Amino acid sequence: MNPKAAKQTVEFGDFQTPLRLAKSVCSLLLRTGFEPSSIIEPTCGQGAFLAAALEAFPDATVRGYEYNPAHAEAAHQTVSRFSQATVQKGDFFRVDWDTELSKLADPLLILGNPPWVTNAAVSSLGGSNLPEKSNLDGLRGIDALTGRANFDISEWMLRENLRWLRGRHGAIAVLCKTSVARKVLVHAWDTSLPIESATIYRLDAHREFGVSVDACLLFVCLTPGTQTRECVVYDTLNAPRPSSNFGMRDDRLVSDLETYKRLQSLSSDGLTGWRSGVKHDCSRVFEFSVKDGELTNGLGEVVSLETDVVFPLLKSSDVAGHRPPRKYLLVPHRSMEESSLELRSHAPRAWQYLTAHERTLEARASAVYKKRPKFSIFGVGPYSFAPWKVAISGLYKDLRFTKIGPINGQPILLDDTCYFFPCDSEEECLSLYELVSSPLALEFWSSLVFWDSKRPITAKLLNLLDLACLAKKTGAWTPTTRRIAERQMTPYTTGSHQPMLFRESSSRYGLTEKVFNPLANDKNKK
Repeated sequence: MNPKAAKQTVEFGDFQTPLRLAKSVCSLLLRTGFEPSSIIEPTCGQGAFLAAALEAFPDATVRGYEYNPAHAEAAHQTVSRFSQATVQKGDFFRVDWDTELSKLADPLLILGNPPWVTNAAVSSLGGSNLPEKSNLDGLRGIDALTGRANFDISEWMLRENLRWLRGRHGAIAVLCKTSVARKVLVHAWDTSLPIESATIYRLDAHREFGVSVDACLLFVCLTPGTQTRECVVYDTLNAPRPSSNFGMRDDRLVSDLETYKRLQSLSSDGLTGWRSGVKHDCSRVFEFSVKDGELTNGLGEVVSLETDVVFPLLKSSDVAGHRPPRKYLLVPHRSMEESSLELRSHAPRAWQYLTAHERTLEARASAVYKKRPKFSIFGVGPYSFAPWKVAISGLYKDLRFTKIGPINGQPILLDDTCYFFPCDSEEECLSLYELVSSPLALEFWSSLVFWDSKRPITAKLLNLLDLACLAKKTGAWTPTTRRIAERQMTPYTTGSHQPMLFRESSSRYGLTEKVFNPLANDKNKK
């Protein structure tokens, strides 16, 4: 693919639907008994879905719109022999859809394959194929800055599709990422759209489009006066029976409704305890390997730093593989209330090192650093330095926890793709590990997790399990598990930029000017 075509494929999510797949989708819709009077495809591409729809529903009025002039012309040629079908050039983000749709009779079917691309990907190419800037879900500032505001363009489009059908009898049948389908349904349920039924049919996106992503056909029927908050899932377009169903319960999305209903008493809102690791976005400067007894950064530089600003680090692959730390992390401040500028007096070697790489650190892309002191990191607080932890990788599709203890008297830190619960002692760590690894805990979390998500395990998911309730149900209620459960219910105290788990002052973790020696034993440590 030439560079220009590749850029267009990314900017417009330009994955044309194979005619064979379009026909399979329309054949399925025909089998469901849904009979549209009108069909509209807002991003019709070269017209595969239009052709399939005309074959399956010959009596329906069919309208196609396409931004790309060449695609629009190809689609027009595809349907030109059908008097009930038209194609016109139109930008999804500029067409007056309310006027266009008012001309079409119910039942109305919105059909197609909207672009599979995020707003960030389009913007990175300097593209303009975007809706007007908005905070899609009213995210609080920190969530928007750390990435949750990045959304798939198709999600915005599908929300609009459903809005068009409010007060009408109709349906949408669209190909999209499975994660997008769930987000769109949650939005529809939260806004009380009159959904009569919702179904997901999984697709092999690699076979159909040559991309490695979990994809599906999302089929949603809307009828005024109806409202379901569940979705049935089929493993293929031709599967004879559903494999699962998910939906909303207790204002949260549940992946297995039956199991969650049985274990619902273990769930609680507002709990804390599980935290993500450190976010720094510059491994070349902040992370080090040990070569010949010396710290070496990602630029190949040998570095000399104070002992108490360097900590052993576990990354997601280390946690998932139960490996010891292979990296070390420079920590310029111990909480979000503390400034990295204090390094100048407490750790001059570290200050000098970071100053030498100031330009690289200023180039970190995330806006989360823009109003913080230079050299700042995120996801750090007194909890990060707890001597013992129970941890899990957020990236691997496995509910497998690991116990983490100190090395040479130093606590081990984790990166921001991991989640952990801090423990004050080995006894607490062992008790918590047994608790969260119990069949009841794993079954509860499994009823909530969606394994096809980019990061299936999150602190929010982990904190839904009430450890006190779990300990009592499993007969593990002891003074130790009680201390753990009380910590889970400790309210956050809010710092200037990030909530903190414990009330301890960061001053308990003093800084010294000792030079870091990765081979030192406990006697050589402060």
